[in-house]
Amino acid sequence: MKVSRFITLEGIEGAGKSTVARTLHEQLRRRGSEVLLTREPGGTPLAEAIRELLLRRGTDALNAVAETLLIFAARAVHLDNAIRPALAAGKWVICDRYTDASYAYQGAARGIEPGLIDHLAAAVHADLWPTRTLLLDLPVAEGLARARQRGGPADRFEAERQEFFERVREAYLARASADPQRIRVLDARVDERSLAAAALAAIADLLPA
Repeated sequence: MKVSRFITLEGIEGAGKSTVARTLHEQLRRRGSEVLLTREPGGTPLAEAIRELLLRRGTDALNAVAETLLIFAARAVHLDNAIRPALAAGKWVICDRYTDASYAYQGAARGIEPGLIDHLAAAVHADLWPTRTLLLDLPVAEGLARARQRGGPADRFEAERQEFFERVREAYLARASADPQRIRVLDARVDERSLAAAALAAIADLLPA
């Protein structure tokens, strides 16, 4: 019988989530598991279209409430059309960001009341939380320097000031402290190979025999 697992990756810009996600995907497939590799916001055509709206630096102001509602709209679409079907089929799901990001970015950094996020989370996914969350942590200045090295124009989030990301990081660490069984903090200052090894070790107890 296939056993599904829901793994999420969290962290500020430049933490290396995408690289770790790809490594976990590859390693799990080598072990014979079926895996859905996805991201938030996004993961389906409609959710990706919402992502584009969220990241675009346009002329219309997008306030914190509107941003939060769009995030959860994309999440609802993503869950119904990708994550829930994959889990029901016994697949592993590796997702770059999930609701922890909403508490960090929209809650702590944007100032949205946690109660609103609680309500939206309950309405959109109820008790569907990740089996394990890997929080890739590093100093904000280092993460932003890495993100800048990727080149290209900054999106709405990448264009924020360092203080914004300091609030995000603090919120992530607070959530990890409150839920250490689910959220494992990994030192993202290390090289890619060491970080990938740490990520695999953090989910070792979940791996199929």
